[in-house]
Amino acid sequence: MDLFKQTIHTLHERLTKKEISAVELAKSVFTRTDVVESKIRSYITETREQAMAQAAAVDAKLAKGENIAPLAGIPGALKDNICTNGVKTTCASKILANFVPPYNATVVDKLAAQDAVITGKANCDEFAMGGSTENSGFFVTHNPWDIERVPGGSSGGSASAVAAGQAIWALGSDTGGSIRQPAAYCGAVGLKPTYGRVSRYGLVAYASSLDQIGPITRDVTDSALVLNAIAGYDAKDSTSINEAAPDYTQALVQDVKGLKIGLPKEYFGAGIQPEVAAAIQKAVEQLKAMGAEVKEVSLPHTEYALPAYYLIAPAEASSNLARYDGVGFGHRAEGSDIIEMYKKSRSEGFGPEVKRRIMLGTYALSSGYYDAYYLKALQVRTLVKQDFDKAFGEVDVLITPTAPTTAFKIGELSDPLAMYLQDIYTIPINLAGLPGISLPCGFVSGLPVGMQIIGKPLAEATIIQAAYAFEQANDYHTRFAPLGEE
Repeated sequence: MDLFKQTIHTLHERLTKKEISAVELAKSVFTRTDVVESKIRSYITETREQAMAQAAAVDAKLAKGENIAPLAGIPGALKDNICTNGVKTTCASKILANFVPPYNATVVDKLAAQDAVITGKANCDEFAMGGSTENSGFFVTHNPWDIERVPGGSSGGSASAVAAGQAIWALGSDTGGSIRQPAAYCGAVGLKPTYGRVSRYGLVAYASSLDQIGPITRDVTDSALVLNAIAGYDAKDSTSINEAAPDYTQALVQDVKGLKIGLPKEYFGAGIQPEVAAAIQKAVEQLKAMGAEVKEVSLPHTEYALPAYYLIAPAEASSNLARYDGVGFGHRAEGSDIIEMYKKSRSEGFGPEVKRRIMLGTYALSSGYYDAYYLKALQVRTLVKQDFDKAFGEVDVLITPTAPTTAFKIGELSDPLAMYLQDIYTIPINLAGLPGISLPCGFVSGLPVGMQIIGKPLAEATIIQAAYAFEQANDYHTRFAPLGEE
């Protein structure tokens, strides 16, 4: 089996046994990228020279007989909104096309401490605003299962890189589903941790009360390993949870006996592709047969989550993106005076979706509309969270589809509202700050279907255990996108 198709845990074992070298592994991934990148376009920036040096350093440790960390020598990609010292971080936006941060995000330092090999910066929707990676300021990324379809978004480059064998693992960010939905579309495992479980320091802000970094991997075991590497308290992030993170690999247990699963009835209504609903129901029946208890629950304010999110997130974006004015850093246009310079810099630098959300957010925060829109949206957010609290009084986890459909064709959803509806099952989890994991649970016409498992705050271990038990009873995670091997 090609090295680029293997998992972190398999490759770690092979490295420690000296069956392979880290340099050999990095070369395998880069050779694969040479073959498929022109079709997929996962990367904005590749860091091959740096990656080969990182791999050689791991081989030197192994040669000395030193123990290595679980991610040591394992090639992975970073979404291009995660700051990397000395390496361009563009947020897939023309306004930051040449921005090179002078510091690392905390997660990057944590990965460096494990000697992980970084292959490059992955494409995404501009400033993480979108669900298809069609909103990148540079180019569209394609789905490895069908290159005429989107990989999802906004972490589409991260998910497609893992699915196509251009990275063994990747980091994404999730503001309203941006890890879980592309993982679902690309047949990968995507985990959004509890808000505050992973430091946001060095993540370029979109909506600060919703953003969270997390892993996209080949299987659930790898997800636990990457989460182990990046989770934990960080004094540089004021919203970081000051509580030690457990060892998530302890949750890799094939047992769901007595696990109480809730099925929210609001998540199986109008708009869901019938084959997607059938795949989820089949997966739930399988978990039931394995000893889990299943019951229907209600999250009555679900229908209001989407409009609330599309007021809160743009309002925060409007505030966060005010800093891109052509003065401190980023793209600068010339103007006859400072106002013209601001206008031209922002008009040239931002794409249509980012402009749409800035205008929406600015309007929602403006005098006379604040109470009517933004404040009301915050009150709805509280109601959404209370729905989850009530449901978790009865069950341990909730299971839903990750997205209402399989991956759609590039250009198919030109209406922004139709695109926003793709986030209907992922957004409420961000509003409530809960952990959620998406994993493949079937295929429809050759395209992967994602199942979402949602947990209580800080119950990542519970959702990892449920996901692992289901995954190990099936072979969906072993299937590889046939791209380039026809």
